[in-house]
Amino acid sequence: MSVLLSVVEPVFRVSVVLSAVTAFAYCAVVVTVAASSVLFRTLERRRDARATLSILMRRRGGR
Repeated sequence: MSVLLSVVEPVFRVSVVLSAVTAFAYCAVVVTVAASSVLFRTLERRRDARATLSILMRRRGGR
């Protein structure tokens, strides 16, 4: 049993770190796009940023 734990524990730690980094990157992208939708000077770029933000924040249906 100890051998199994010694193998599973590092894999679990790496997966937790990878999950945290991915969540942080996603949050950074959402914040950047949200700021862009407000701060861009041209109306067309703001619309594009808002459309991208709506895609990123879309909820999955069916629940």
